[in-house]
Amino acid sequence: MDDRLDQIAAQLDDIAEQLAEVAIDRLQVAVADGDEAAGRQERVITRARRAVEKAAALLHETADR
Repeated sequence: MDDRLDQIAAQLDDIAEQLAEVAIDRLQVAVADGDEAAGRQERVITRARRAVEKAAALLHETADR
């Protein structure tokens, strides 16, 4: 079971990195073009990334026990 949790946690880590990259892209668009919608999207994506990071941390913690 611990191996499965580690694998899922690693996948979540990868997803969090992907979300961070998308958030940075949206932020760059918001700054460069003054696109308010892109700025709002960046904030939502960042919140999602944080939630995924929390989930990954919980699974890493559970797998380590």
